[in-house]
Amino acid sequence: MNDILLISGAILAVIIGAAHSYLGERYILVRLFRNSTLPELFGSDTFTKQTLRFAWHLTTIAWIGLASVLLIGVIVPSPGQLSAIYKAISLTFFISAVVTLIWSRGRHFAWIVFLSISFLVWMGSQIRIL
Repeated sequence: MNDILLISGAILAVIIGAAHSYLGERYILVRLFRNSTLPELFGSDTFTKQTLRFAWHLTTIAWIGLASVLLIGVIVPSPGQLSAIYKAISLTFFISAVVTLIWSRGRHFAWIVFLSISFLVWMGSQIRIL
C-alpha cells in the first residue's frame, strides 16, 4: 500500500473537517440562528439550535475519525482487514462526493475534496510501492 497517498487522504479529511466546522459556524449556523422561524421544541428554539450545532460539528468529528483510521492503518498495518477498511473509507468519501455534487448542483466545492480523498485512499490501498 502507498502510505503517502493514504496520509494525503487523511490530511485532506482533517482539513475539510476543520474548514467545515469553522466556516459553517461563522457563515451558516450564526445566520441561521438569527432566524426567528426555527421550530420550538420543549418550549423554545434552544434545543433546535443545540441540535443543529451538534449535528454540524458531529460531521466534522466523523471525518477526523475516518482520517485517524487511515493513519492507524499506516502505523499499525494488518494487511487482510486493512484493505477492506480502506475501501470502506474510500467508498464513504465517494458517496459524500456524489451526494454533495448532486444536492448542491456542483455549487458546494466540497465534492471535489471528497472525491480527491476517495481517489487517494482507493489508490493508496491498491498500489504497493517498495
